[in-house]
Amino acid sequence: MHVFIVVVGLLASILLVGVILLQSPKSGSGLTGGIASLGTVQTLGVRRTGDFLSKTTGILAAIVMALCFIAQFTLPGKESSRVAPESILQRSIPVRPAVPVSPAPEAPTLPALPAK
Repeated sequence: MHVFIVVVGLLASILLVGVILLQSPKSGSGLTGGIASLGTVQTLGVRRTGDFLSKTTGILAAIVMALCFIAQFTLPGKESSRVAPESILQRSIPVRPAVPVSPAPEAPTLPALPAK
């Protein structure tokens, strides 16, 4: 499921880049002039082509954002993340033995010197 959502999001983002590149800037010289040979300008008109591309940009941007949000919740291995993860420092600390260690023997004391 996660892979499918990621692939669809990737395709939507590639389409979004293409639609953005097709839009003409304010000066009127953009890649939309190249679409005139395809006949879209005759059917939609120059103004309607810009409106169509603007609406398509908004829709594709919303789709990409929604798919990114959904993909976060479908990550594999989500069940194991409920347990608090151990840090690297906690893994490198040696485990305490289950049996308590007997206390170290006391150092021998010197015998008392005889009184003179």
